Amino acid sequence: MKRAAFVTHDDRRRLGTMLETLRAGGAERMDYLDALDTRISEARRICPTEAPDDLVTMNATVVLRDVKSREKETYKLVYPSQADGRRRRVSVLAPIGTAVLGHRVGDVVEVQTPSGRRRIRIESIRYQPERAGHYHL
Repeated sequence: MKRAAFVTHDDRRRLGTMLETLRAGGAERMDYLDALDTRISEARRICPTEAPDDLVTMNATVVLRDVKSREKETYKLVYPSQADGRRRRVSVLAPIGTAVLGHRVGDVVEVQTPSGRRRIRIESIRYQPERAGHYHL
């Protein structure tokens, strides 16, 4: 059984503003914007103070495992302007970023990457702003 995805009111507001700005500026990858918009529109909205400790939110640092290869990767989920592959910061607009947003530890998500379709398990969350009381991020 697939669990519902969640997004905090703060993340929804910030991401919605970001999407509007990018659309108005003529972003190149409208499909990425549409995917994120669908993701946050379908997710159940919750107050930041009610976010479960195991929920992937914006600015969370998550440990992911590829189901097939068993390889483990750690990323911080960030806004596009903060994305940096060398620092393991993945944009929420990247397919993997959009796929994990709103999911919880133990969930397996499917994502289409340049190398093909991948199934990724959310192993753990090393840092979540809401859990730390950092609601301004």
